Amino acid sequence: MKLTCLSQGGGYHFPPCHMLELCGFRLLLECPLDLSALAVFAPIPATAPGLIKAQPWYKTVAALHLWEPSLIGAVLVSTPAGMLGLPFLTRSPKFSGKIYATEATARIGRLMMEELVAMHAEFVQFYGPDERPGLPEWMKWEELEKLPPALREVVMGEGGEELGSWMPLYSAADIKECMQKLQSVKYAEEVCYNGTIILKAFSSGLEIGSCNWTINGPRRNITYLSSSIFESSHAMDFDYHPLQGNDLILFSDLSSLSSMTRKGNEFNGNNNHNEPMDEDAPLCDVSAIRTDYDNEDEIGRCLGGTDENLEEIDKISFICSCILDSLQMGGSALIPVGRLGVVLLLLEQLSQLLESSHLKVPIFMISTVAEEMLAFTNAVPEWLCKQRQQKEPCIVFSPHWSLRLGPVVHLLHRWHADPRCVIIVEEGVDAEMALMPFKTVAIKVLQCSFLSGIRMQKVKPLLEMLQPKLVLFPEDLRMQCPLRDDNSCSFLYYSKNVMLRVPGLKSDIEVCLATDLAFQLKPRKLTERNMAIARLKGQLLLNNGKYLLVASKELPDLSNKQLLHWGSADSVRLLMALQERGIIGSIHWDKNTTGGVFSIQITKPEEAMIETSATKTVIYCRDKTMAALIYEAFSSVCDGI
Repeated sequence: MKLTCLSQGGGYHFPPCHMLELCGFRLLLECPLDLSALAVFAPIPATAPGLIKAQPWYKTVAALHLWEPSLIGAVLVSTPAGMLGLPFLTRSPKFSGKIYATEATARIGRLMMEELVAMHAEFVQFYGPDERPGLPEWMKWEELEKLPPALREVVMGEGGEELGSWMPLYSAADIKECMQKLQSVKYAEEVCYNGTIILKAFSSGLEIGSCNWTINGPRRNITYLSSSIFESSHAMDFDYHPLQGNDLILFSDLSSLSSMTRKGNEFNGNNNHNEPMDEDAPLCDVSAIRTDYDNEDEIGRCLGGTDENLEEIDKISFICSCILDSLQMGGSALIPVGRLGVVLLLLEQLSQLLESSHLKVPIFMISTVAEEMLAFTNAVPEWLCKQRQQKEPCIVFSPHWSLRLGPVVHLLHRWHADPRCVIIVEEGVDAEMALMPFKTVAIKVLQCSFLSGIRMQKVKPLLEMLQPKLVLFPEDLRMQCPLRDDNSCSFLYYSKNVMLRVPGLKSDIEVCLATDLAFQLKPRKLTERNMAIARLKGQLLLNNGKYLLVASKELPDLSNKQLLHWGSADSVRLLMALQERGIIGSIHWDKNTTGGVFSIQITKPEEAMIETSATKTVIYCRDKTMAALIYEAFSSVCDGI
């Protein structure tokens, strides 16, 4: 087994990406887009200096382009955000693999891709289609050198290695072709890939339809642990019990790297987005991690506490109160949030808050797929205003797309200089870069960090609950959350673009024996051991991740086969067996070696030599009759079949 981390991602909208080589197959874990890179393009009709004024391209996982698409056997997707880069892969004629995702993830991911294509069409209308062959003008070196350092690093990466990751957006036809290659699954539904690997999805609690995967092969049981939330306020909770007892855990929750955890509240509300933010608190308080738990119930209580859920509800309430303040002053609220669960929670609380405050303020959701998205998630239609008329103050939900695509651009042009208005920005968005085209900014900017994965203080109790033998842990989290090997669990650390060879954990494999073949066996009990062995001839098959030994079409003829001997010969017993057959010799021990190496020098009736060790026995003899007698003596003192 080999693991290569292709990307560490960048939060909720850009999950980590890995390549797993298992049982001779390559499994791609997630295929996302880095939507934060859209901020380098100038939105319509802004003319902000420094930004790229062109139809945007989209940043994919750079290292993924180094892998041959024809050798990728399957893709596992755990969240809708992990699907957004799939059409780039599936439109390659070389790709013939399968894609697996839950039904909800597949549906929401398709809607997100269709909306991205629709929003991108506005750029095409403004800039016109880019019909020039080859790379666009802005990717030339002389143009790249004109970019500010911060933007140039987004485009090229630190060493220029990410420049090749930019691609023009796929089409609606590419999305349709992609979805035809996707197989949707239900939670806990068992699917078999190529008769070898058994896959199951279990709820991760992060989002509606998000999941963790179990990947079971003939010799390994693997848990692919993505970003998870134990107590979710809008989705099914993290179902970690089915993950217990697997041999290996691939810990892929890197949300702590991009989180902005602080002492006290985990959000930062500023009247001006340029104000300094609070210093980050340590990602992992090692002293808070317990090393002993009385029982499994105590670990479960530690993992499943309601603190996280209550904190998230408090954040939603705080955001709603800020929105209400802006509405009462005559301002409007713009909420470009791309997390479906957060949108549903905000809609619910805002509708209740507006009703209790007796404010007649419309709520707009401007999206090409909003109706289908809300219908799919069973949202209450009364939350939304039916008449999409220009009425202010109002509340507007829209896709985020890094504040570069769609209606959010036009609304920011209208409201950016109004101090009565408020915009809600998710954590992970560079507020200064995102708002650069909309100077001067007087709108209140509320940047919030929502829970996006497992908190560091819960990592160790979770691993104690799951009881793996081996954990593949991110190197970048090693210092923030130091974990030590113990008798029950070991750790290997992976880094970006470094292939990690994972040792085998099982020395033996289990094989099922077909009934008809079992009846053909003629076992022989060994004298020195409490077991019986038998010879057989059959075919070894692999089906649904299990080895099966079946009878061959031709029945074996064992009547003329010589015995296959088992074990080592005792020197004294062998010498006595030779003497019973009239063969005279003497034993010579090799003093220079260990392990019972000896030889028997035969003098009568013919000269011969027997050399034996722990692994082999060699008979040197010129006379065939005497060689047969020596073999007969061996058969009398050794077990055989």
